[in-house]
Amino acid sequence: MDTVVIESLDPLIAALRSAGYTVVGPTVRDAAVRMAEISSAGDLPAGAGDVQRPGHYRVTERGDDMLFDFAAGPDSAKRFTQPPRQRLFRMRGQTVEEVREKAQCVALLGVRACDLAAIAVQDRVFLGRHPDPAYRRRREALFLIAVNCAVPGGTCFCVSMGTGPKATTGFDLALTELATPHRFTVESGSERGAQIVAAIPHRPAGRGDLTAAEEVSRIAATRMGRHVDTAGIQQWLPAAHDSPRWTDVASRCLSCTNCTMVCPTCFCSTVEDITDLTGEYTERSERWDSCFSLDFTELSGQPPVRSSALARYRQWLTHKFATWYDQFGTSGCVGCGRCITWCPTGIDVTEELSAIRDAPGETSCIR
Repeated sequence: MDTVVIESLDPLIAALRSAGYTVVGPTVRDAAVRMAEISSAGDLPAGAGDVQRPGHYRVTERGDDMLFDFAAGPDSAKRFTQPPRQRLFRMRGQTVEEVREKAQCVALLGVRACDLAAIAVQDRVFLGRHPDPAYRRRREALFLIAVNCAVPGGTCFCVSMGTGPKATTGFDLALTELATPHRFTVESGSERGAQIVAAIPHRPAGRGDLTAAEEVSRIAATRMGRHVDTAGIQQWLPAAHDSPRWTDVASRCLSCTNCTMVCPTCFCSTVEDITDLTGEYTERSERWDSCFSLDFTELSGQPPVRSSALARYRQWLTHKFATWYDQFGTSGCVGCGRCITWCPTGIDVTEELSAIRDAPGETSCIR
């Protein structure tokens, strides 16, 4: 289907709801742009912007009617593909009851290109050699409406990672918001996306619309807040095992797990058993965990394999940017910048990578 133009998002939202989807989009709550259920375009954060830098996030008022002129907030699609907590099974007495919850049909409105790339990374993890049936059900029930980024945040570096700011694949629909007059170009990326567009008022995109949409992405690509030099990173980062920079960053890291909680690709989890006071009912759940947690690498009651913050930070950064390639054939980072913004002490992974790469006396052996 060719690119078309729509004047309002209300018919799109209504069509998705009529098709059985719960529509989830950006809203302002808890002093941040958060993803929540919406029923109309009036629920979207018109005129909202944000300021992001290491350890700092603030929602601002832009004084216009634009609906998506802000960078990625703390929520990503991970909450809908890999929920923070999910029940695995329960037991009543000696009877085991397997839990097979039906996946809710969710339409995510406002997904950015970096988050589409993150979903593709998680697909490699959960649909690869050992597919996760629950993840597959949730993934297939997800309708993705991308919005091409116009205003990157101060911590964004998706251009460095080759993941944005323009969505090129992995979406059902991709929107570009344009001003004067306010409108949206719409590109279909799937058959079900095309069916939704066919059901709402639209017109063919003219040359001026297409040129304006291309300009949005071009300008956004020049306004990245951060940059990472990824040349040779698979080799030099693991080889920097003994870099003095690890000690420096470990002295600032709180091991609070914020970076992994907001990261759209981190997938570490643990299992938790809960029983009632009678012992007749037991429930096992999977919940998000983090490689920054001290007990994450406990083995058979032995002391943790990575007992220091230095070892845990080194493992996380090296895995994310280098050894993830060995496992999944791609980087584990998509350049969204959330880990920088939401780190309480303002640790900037782009700064750390640059310092580690340039540190004198780093070893060339991999241990």
